[in-house]
Amino acid sequence: MQQTEVSRFVEFSRAQWANLRAATPLPLSEAQLRGLVGLNERVSLDEVTDIYLPLSRLLNLYVQATRALHHATATFLGSDAPRVPFVIGLAGSVAAGKSTTSRILQALLARWPSHPRVDLIATDGFLWPRRILEARGLMERKGFPESYDVRRLLRFLADLKSGAPEVHAPIYSHLAYDVVEGEVCAIRQPDIVIVEGLNVLQTGTGRAPMFVSDFFDFSIYVDANEADIEQWYIERFLVLHDTVFRNPSSYFHKYSDLAASEAAETARTIWRRINLVNLRQNVLPTRERAHLILEKGRDHAVRRVRLRKS
Repeated sequence: MQQTEVSRFVEFSRAQWANLRAATPLPLSEAQLRGLVGLNERVSLDEVTDIYLPLSRLLNLYVQATRALHHATATFLGSDAPRVPFVIGLAGSVAAGKSTTSRILQALLARWPSHPRVDLIATDGFLWPRRILEARGLMERKGFPESYDVRRLLRFLADLKSGAPEVHAPIYSHLAYDVVEGEVCAIRQPDIVIVEGLNVLQTGTGRAPMFVSDFFDFSIYVDANEADIEQWYIERFLVLHDTVFRNPSSYFHKYSDLAASEAAETARTIWRRINLVNLRQNVLPTRERAHLILEKGRDHAVRRVRLRKS
């Protein structure tokens, strides 16, 4: 008897997923979209219409259902329902487009009248400060699980989900390549919080009592072929080489005098020595834990969507 392979995901082609937009309106203009897209990424309004509008509709339904569940629990307990944000985790490789995806989702979700306050937090701020990473010999492991102050991140999420009136997230400077000492971002009971980072879906090792993903109501993984991500990483490095790296305050100013070919080779070396290793060892293994996977093609356009059944 032939066995049928059972998948935990429902798969959608781009066209099938686009049809699930229903009547969701497009609230962004071309100019607004340009302000949300990363340096070397190409995202069109068609991409927003076909991929992100159906996703914002799905998330809106999840938010409403979760609120109803909270009210049901409060009714059972005879108490008021606490104001607790809906938390979305967004994972994926360096250079895969996590930040752009997060910003577009933030913009779209904030335009739904039932949840206008949407905050975005990148886990970069929860990296150990550079002085600690250097002291521990972890600068070459930046972005790996051990380079994060996980305890601080868990405390932040626990306070957030407990309904605390204000919680604080540390701020990260990509120019200085370091956490900004003494500076925080205040989060004051938003409707939705998007938490974006490399390893947010990781369960870790050992006998940890809780994980970052325990606090997520929904999670997304931005996926692409390794070769495509490597190319995007090199392209972004070259753009930064000609712009940000020219700033003497940039941590990467040492690369600003490289010829274009040397800069490309440097980027390729960094990618293969650090980021590819992290992707294979720590990031990619978490993909199947996501509720939804966005599979991108070489042109950055999402070609397939996978939605977990339960």
